[in-house]
Amino acid sequence: MTSTNDVEPPEPIPLPEQGDTGPLTQAGRSPVLDAAQLEVLGSYGTEHAVSEGDVLFAEGDQTYDLIVVLEGEVQIVANAGRPEETLIATYGPGGFLGEISLLTGQRAFLAAVARKPGRVLRVPVAQVREVMAKEALLSELILRTFLIRHANLTRTGSGLTLIGSRFAADTRRILEVLARNRLVSTWLDLEGSPQAEAMLRELNVPVDALPIVIVPGRPLLRNPSIRALLDALGMSDTQDAGPSTTSDLLVVGGGPSGLSAAVYGASEGLATVLAEDTAFGGQAGTSSLIENYLGFPAGLSGEEIAARAVLQAEKFGVQMKLAAKAIALSEDAGSHQVTFDDGEVISATALIIATGARYNRLPVDRLAEFEGVGIYYAATQMEAQACSTGPVAVVGGGNAAGQAALFLSRTSPRVYILIRGDSLATSMSRYLIDQIERDGRIEVRPHTEVSGLLGQDRFKGVQLVESVSQETSNLEVAGLFVFIGAKPGTDWLDRQLATDSDGFLLTGPDIPLSQREPGGRTPLFLETSRAGIFAVGDVRSGSIKRVATAIGEGSMAVRLVFDRLS
Repeated sequence: MTSTNDVEPPEPIPLPEQGDTGPLTQAGRSPVLDAAQLEVLGSYGTEHAVSEGDVLFAEGDQTYDLIVVLEGEVQIVANAGRPEETLIATYGPGGFLGEISLLTGQRAFLAAVARKPGRVLRVPVAQVREVMAKEALLSELILRTFLIRHANLTRTGSGLTLIGSRFAADTRRILEVLARNRLVSTWLDLEGSPQAEAMLRELNVPVDALPIVIVPGRPLLRNPSIRALLDALGMSDTQDAGPSTTSDLLVVGGGPSGLSAAVYGASEGLATVLAEDTAFGGQAGTSSLIENYLGFPAGLSGEEIAARAVLQAEKFGVQMKLAAKAIALSEDAGSHQVTFDDGEVISATALIIATGARYNRLPVDRLAEFEGVGIYYAATQMEAQACSTGPVAVVGGGNAAGQAALFLSRTSPRVYILIRGDSLATSMSRYLIDQIERDGRIEVRPHTEVSGLLGQDRFKGVQLVESVSQETSNLEVAGLFVFIGAKPGTDWLDRQLATDSDGFLLTGPDIPLSQREPGGRTPLFLETSRAGIFAVGDVRSGSIKRVATAIGEGSMAVRLVFDRLS
């Protein structure tokens, strides 16, 4: 089981085929660089002679270079040097090694081994980032190839291994972190996998120590926190900020709106910090395919949007903090201070809140027993693989529900969309409705609500009630995907800022006069009830739940920050 999107990004430029073997070439060609591309890359790296058996990077390495094979042959393998060593892919002259983790800073979980003597070009990560910023065609080829390889590795299960019980809340918590960060992983369920028990005996780990995470090349992690897990992977902080940081702009929340605000803030010269508690990309990062984003007629995945945005933020010098959960807001000498769960306090002249919203939970008994192991709040490749053998149900009538249904229909024999209203027309974009109507695997059931869950040791389906006739029925499904309503990420603000009745932040003219600061200040359009604090994206009351709108609000908020500071 893995935690990344299944959609392979469209290839705008042809990728010459290479005679590679292994899963990396099963669903997408592996590109061979031509002479001109090799010449460009050569100016960023250095050539090295290699001998048979040389390890070019190993499992667990904190960082690893982009390797281009000039002569000879290099293989990507799992469990290098052990009896269970597995070949993943083979690269000859002109091929380059790596996937998206090279750019995100995640530790290597596979090894590269020279199988024939020859020469390679090594391009350090810092120089790869230069390539991504300055060489448009190479940047496009490398990024698309990395994303495709990541998706293909997801299918193989190479990477992390999680061992834990489906009934344990901590197992479900870690599964969510893996899914939201699109980490390649395998989950061994204690109740359903004989391999899990065998591995526990081999590792001498008692059941009461579960869940555990096995990171190739790293010490065993026992029930790790989000920060401990991402620390072990080298992902938690791209820069070490220390116990206290001062900045011009602090953006809390790393979804599309937060990433946009950080990119535009830094590009305009503001010393910018971006803090995210779980995963860059937010809810949009788990979207399998977004087709109504301007300029991408073939659509693109939320993972690709997030990857591109993170690269842009790093290009402009944004200080990025992952696994940084905001827990308190305060003021000191005219600056805004945010305290994080690790004790760090960041002070900023301006603050942009982009903490988004999470889908509501169904009001049914035993829900917690099956969350993450039958009931899901995102439809990524991880969930699709878990449910591919049977029908699934999607609850909700918004765009997220429609995108999930279309994605799941690729692998599930039947997808049921359950909605309370008459039709999808009141809440879903027309382009999604048209595709759903043409998809023979999808069935829309109006006036239908989930009233109960089926199954004891394992999730087996739902009990439904038809709201007009009040008739009940059972529907056996392998997975239930919930996309209903949302709760804003505002608990940490402790009601210091004006909100609507549902807890979403009020901004601009929507703030009642009674809740504005004294002195007659008129809040700017995206400004909250406290001067210098802005809200963008799904956390804002009245926001339009679209990626393009969120990105636009992020950039607009930076412009308003300058207006307020002036």
